[in-house]
Amino acid sequence: MTNIFVITKKQIKLFAVLLLALVVAVVCFKWNQSQAAMATPSQTRVMHLVTGEFEARDANNKKIEAYLWSPSSIFVNAGEEVELHLTGISGESHPFVIEGLGIQGTVEKGKTTVVKFKAEKKGTYPIICQTHDTREHNGPMVGYIYVQ
Repeated sequence: MTNIFVITKKQIKLFAVLLLALVVAVVCFKWNQSQAAMATPSQTRVMHLVTGEFEARDANNKKIEAYLWSPSSIFVNAGEEVELHLTGISGESHPFVIEGLGIQGTVEKGKTTVVKFKAEKKGTYPIICQTHDTREHNGPMVGYIYVQ
């Protein structure tokens, strides 16, 4: 005995509506995933600075030294999470302050000091070594954080 299936217009319409709903659901699901993948994740920006030293002799053969941060200027965006890695290369110890951010610390030769902050306000924030703050102390050893 042979079975005969009769498909009505109503069943075809119902099948088409269900298929359309399934396609729309899949497209929406995939579209939401692609948006999340393309979105910029909020990440901490890591920047590296090192202590440096210049040495020379004047006309009287007297040794002249100057200390610096390298790079001496860094640029970050307002609202950005920042992590500074300050590594001591030259000089034994560099106690420092970052004016306007309320940050202080010390960088020692052969070690890295990590400082974290959120760059909330636009402006210029000096990183000042308290040991080498004037010319008489082989400075000024100052760098700048520019928040744009």
